[in-house]
Amino acid sequence: MALAQSQEGVVTGRQLAAVGLGRHAVAHRVRSGWLRRRHRGVYIVGPVESPHAEAMAAVLAVGDAALLSHYPAGALSEIVPAREGMPEVTVVGRDARGPAGVRVHRIRRLHPHDATRHQSIPVTSPARTLLDVATDLTHRDLTRAVEEAQVRHLVTDVSLNEQFKRYPHHRGTPALREAIQTEPALTRSEAERRLLELIRAARLPAPQTNVRIGRHEVDFLWPELNLIGEVDGYAFHSSRAAFERDRQRDAELGAQGIAWCGSPGAS
Repeated sequence: MALAQSQEGVVTGRQLAAVGLGRHAVAHRVRSGWLRRRHRGVYIVGPVESPHAEAMAAVLAVGDAALLSHYPAGALSEIVPAREGMPEVTVVGRDARGPAGVRVHRIRRLHPHDATRHQSIPVTSPARTLLDVATDLTHRDLTRAVEEAQVRHLVTDVSLNEQFKRYPHHRGTPALREAIQTEPALTRSEAERRLLELIRAARLPAPQTNVRIGRHEVDFLWPELNLIGEVDGYAFHSSRAAFERDRQRDAELGAQGIAWCGSPGAS
């Protein structure tokens, strides 16, 4: 159970043997439902399944040094929205075949810094994940994935540019390079992104985004106009207290002579 808890509730037959459970003991636990076979030699322990058990089971089924990668890796770190689809796993330097329902990518090399763990699952680094998903995402979706990774402090300009040096011939390099060159603003909600698109479409001056002014942070700032803008209806707050704290912030900034625009209470 301790081993399973450290692996999203998933264990392999080899691991069970290492803790003293032989073939007959494993078969008995499968019949009783204590172990549920997910792939050949890979089992879910107990009746409750972790949200990430499928991803961990896929990695363990492919074998040593396998990493969750591509879109499922991006969904795990929440830089792209979750969606239906089979797990994708990357292996380095060996001809590995995954079980049915798992897509395996074989690559010749991977920089050590591009292999990491997230919630105990072996996974490609966020920067490498963006390079991999760049082959499939639209320019807009890739730009937003880069934004999200930057907002979550998962990547930097340096770590992204290192991908181009490490993998100059990767198919995702041109698309990811273009996405970075657009210099997307780091907004924190879909509403902010949409408003920023409207500002650009109207050819209005581009604001700075998520800027600190004293002890407050504001969504948009036009410093040359001494103007801030907010998209912060109650739906974007976790509580009434959080919503009211923003109203206090607006009052304090207004007292400093900073003009404010927005539509509180509406999205």
